[in-house]
Amino acid sequence: MSSLWLPILMAVPVLGAIVVALLPKGSDNLAKQVTLAVSLVVMVLTIVMAVLFAQDKSPDRFKFAAAYDWIPSFGVKFGVGVDGIAVVLIALSAVLVPIVVLASWHDADGVKTADGTLVTPKRSVKTYFSLLLVLEAMMIGVFAATDVFLFYVFFEAMLIPMYFMIGSYGGAQRSYAAVKFLLYSLFGGLLMLVAVIGLYAIAGKHTFMFPELIGAIQDPATQKWLFAGFFIAFAIKAPLWPVHTWLPDAAAQAPAGAAVLLVGVLDKVGTFGMLRFCLELFPDAAKAFTMPIVVLAVISIIYGAIVAIGQSDMKRLIAYTSISHFGFIVLGVFAMSQISQAGATLYMVNHGFATGALFLAAGFLIARRGSPHIADYGGVQKAAPLLAGFFLVAGLAGLSLPGLSSFVSEFMVMIGAYSSTAFGAGALSVASIISAVAVILAAVYILWMVQRVMNGPTAEPVKAFKDLNVREVFVLAPLVALIIGFGIFPKPLLDVINPAVTHTLTSVKVDTAIAEKGPGQ
Repeated sequence: MSSLWLPILMAVPVLGAIVVALLPKGSDNLAKQVTLAVSLVVMVLTIVMAVLFAQDKSPDRFKFAAAYDWIPSFGVKFGVGVDGIAVVLIALSAVLVPIVVLASWHDADGVKTADGTLVTPKRSVKTYFSLLLVLEAMMIGVFAATDVFLFYVFFEAMLIPMYFMIGSYGGAQRSYAAVKFLLYSLFGGLLMLVAVIGLYAIAGKHTFMFPELIGAIQDPATQKWLFAGFFIAFAIKAPLWPVHTWLPDAAAQAPAGAAVLLVGVLDKVGTFGMLRFCLELFPDAAKAFTMPIVVLAVISIIYGAIVAIGQSDMKRLIAYTSISHFGFIVLGVFAMSQISQAGATLYMVNHGFATGALFLAAGFLIARRGSPHIADYGGVQKAAPLLAGFFLVAGLAGLSLPGLSSFVSEFMVMIGAYSSTAFGAGALSVASIISAVAVILAAVYILWMVQRVMNGPTAEPVKAFKDLNVREVFVLAPLVALIIGFGIFPKPLLDVINPAVTHTLTSVKVDTAIAEKGPGQ
């Protein structure tokens, strides 16, 4: 029997978006309130679903599954369902959206520059908040899709609301950033579409349902071509070096709330797709390409960290740190051990909270000063100690300080890659050792930014700063609580993630018992 949980989770924000869009002109405050209420309803429903998922002891891999005929002549279904990996990423999305709504309360009103000029948006306030709700529905759909064609539809449809959020409500170079984001993503999406059609035609099963396509392609050469189409699309979305250049521009020009969803959730679709589709549909190709992909991941880790050190723009700095973090996630995925893949999935969640908190704290600073440039600040802790404190905790999470959530996932990825024997004893240990250098570089770029922004003589414009108001505290406090909570006790997330990772490794024909043995054991 089909479950209605996931269709309802997608329908609620869509209906909310329609209500917000149909509100009479001048109802800006009501539009914000309705959006917040709808996002809170989705969050509560998602939490209930996650609890039920954790309590469900049935052997079925995909729970809350539903499948309805959509395009019967091609075997396309509206197929949805969640395993442990999908459910934690949907929960991440559902938690971040109401926080972003609160943080974005004035984002659609315009952006004030350092000289006091107000950059007005191209579209209305209610359009911005209806786009937020549409985006939430798409994010839930892309993680829940068990039909490969449906996944592709959501993968591409997510671009539309984000494109308008950047291009209509962003900074001075918003049009350039939005078009660059769109072109890169469309290019990757077209490659994936070709691979999806090829998968359907060659498998000959008259279905796009993911569980039925596992093992359908046996020829190694065919697997490699199809794998390449999927992987390039996901590498652009993640993004992985060298197809990363759209992210710093998009994150720097997007409103702070949109940047949180872009880096915190949308980019995770790339690493989720690698873990779900690249590995399970094309296991032989995944193994064949593992070493080149690990090299790209290590380059991303080191490159992102080094370039972040030289940034003068706070939002661009955070974007480059994310390129480094995504390198860790890809390394964890392709190390193909239980520890590394569980760590990579946990990293996706923890990165969303840590980077979200850092982007939002930076957004509150920029809203007060009108400038993203680090040199325009100094001595913020004297004028706004609460804001400085939240900024520091978010920054420490970004550098994976022990006791905070990012440390657990980063440590699991490095240990899992170092100890993995899926490709021979010690094959990935060098990659793990090199990636550890990024831990030192992270301390440099984060602490240097904190030092220049928060400490030292108080800049004249900073003296007039007001500390966080109640709304802003309610934005940052839940994220900091989650960062600390999952840093101390990540077990609830890992209990949900581990069975799904075991399924993945079984599909790829990696012995989890062997993959966890250290060199020489």
